[in-house]
Amino acid sequence: MTDPMPFRMTRLGVIMRGDPHNADEALGVLNPATARAPDGRLYLFPRVVAAGNYSRIGIAEVIFDPAGEPIGVERRGYALEPSESYEQNAHTAGCEDARVTYVAPLERYLMTYTAYGPLGARIALAASADALHWERVGPLKFAFDPALRVDFDLYDNKDAVIFPELVADPHGQPALALLHRPAHAQGRMTVLPAGVVEERPSIWISYCALAPAQANPAALLTWRDHTLLATPARPWEEKKIGAGTPPIRTPHGWLLIYHGVAGQILEGVDHQPHVRYSAGAMLLDGDDPRRVLYRSADPILIPEAEEERFGVVPNVVFPTGVDQRNDGRVDVYYGMADAAIGVARLTLPAQIDPTMHGSHASASHAEP
Repeated sequence: MTDPMPFRMTRLGVIMRGDPHNADEALGVLNPATARAPDGRLYLFPRVVAAGNYSRIGIAEVIFDPAGEPIGVERRGYALEPSESYEQNAHTAGCEDARVTYVAPLERYLMTYTAYGPLGARIALAASADALHWERVGPLKFAFDPALRVDFDLYDNKDAVIFPELVADPHGQPALALLHRPAHAQGRMTVLPAGVVEERPSIWISYCALAPAQANPAALLTWRDHTLLATPARPWEEKKIGAGTPPIRTPHGWLLIYHGVAGQILEGVDHQPHVRYSAGAMLLDGDDPRRVLYRSADPILIPEAEEERFGVVPNVVFPTGVDQRNDGRVDVYYGMADAAIGVARLTLPAQIDPTMHGSHASASHAEP
């Protein structure tokens, strides 16, 4: 009999907490990206939050015990601080919720992060050759698609992750792929792309051609061929969904650990008191990631531990980093109640019944 919950996560514990003696961490450390440096060391890139919701992206080396289990971190400074105009606004400033992917064809680590700027949240990009020294590339732009009849650059956008390998774009050409979550509200209006009826924030996929990016890093700022990938489907994700960890390749396809939000969302509030963030699993086709092969009907991680239920924003687990170990283990690093960072071990199944997710679990990748 096929396991109805093939992806399981086992908590390993809290890996990092805010330093009460450091004003930069007054509101906690959370939502870390992860990357293995060329020398094999594992680094976290947590969101580090000071008073006023002022956010930096830190660097912390993960410390392992003799058995190879992560047990703590050593802080190594900052990868990014909000010094650019697109990272600052009248209320505060922020470089937030980074995700890092090593892209072999470019021989670079690419970091997507949320720039909390004058027009709200948007996706920005930084790059590194060694995972320690980062240079900004700039804010992303989404090419206008006449078929969709909207300007994606006018949407708030966040929760972006880049695939670590090339995939075929909708035209069959080798390309980089990006998952992201545009919000369809423009000011006080909700403006939907043509052919889209789902108003709730959902996961989209867009592409960037390889050759221009190899010739000039600035080409990484423009993404095209936007396709709706997945929309909220279950009660635990009734308000919105978004990408979590960068996808990893498995024998079953691309595995994405994503987040879903339920509860009440208050407009204009930075720290939401009445929401509940959980994590689910999604499998995308290895050749065409616009195809959702599987999606967990129930969350695989919910806020149960004390650090997940009580914090700056209570009842939050927010996966953002993944570490594929040499022995086949997969460790997932995640934010806990917007205040601390935990790590859990993910068990990959030997087989999956694609019918277990139900026919409603994903959006069609057909053109709108």
